[in-house]
Amino acid sequence: MAADEAKPAPNIHGTALLAGDRGILITGSSGAGKSTLALALVGHFRGQGLFSRLIADDQLLISSHDGRLLCAAPPAIAGLAEVAGIGPQPVAYQPEALIDLCVRLVPALEMQRFQADATVTIAGCGIPALDVAARNVTAALAAISARLSIASFR
Repeated sequence: MAADEAKPAPNIHGTALLAGDRGILITGSSGAGKSTLALALVGHFRGQGLFSRLIADDQLLISSHDGRLLCAAPPAIAGLAEVAGIGPQPVAYQPEALIDLCVRLVPALEMQRFQADATVTIAGCGIPALDVAARNVTAALAAISARLSIASFR
């Protein structure tokens, strides 16, 4: 590789979306419900009158910009989201966004009832983190909205 050629951005397993002016990264094991939660969040925040779009589902290109994590849609999957039981479907998407919160989907038995403020470091960027029970969209919607002070939690 020539010295002036750019290295490709690292790729991580996760799903990201934009809700208003807030970027949300969702991580968790395969089958934990990342895609389902992301689509539910997009619908929920749109219902609250906020601009909301998927960035990318399943794979994200990441980079650090002025100490903040930027997630971008890989070209091969841009505008596609996995809908449970159906497969990849076209959706409106935002090509990239800065991330304000990392939502980690964890097994329900590992959930703490009350969580201390936590951060996770990705690509050298410290990001506030929130653990939510995998496959519990209802509880996750409220927790994420409250953590970001969005919609009814302002």
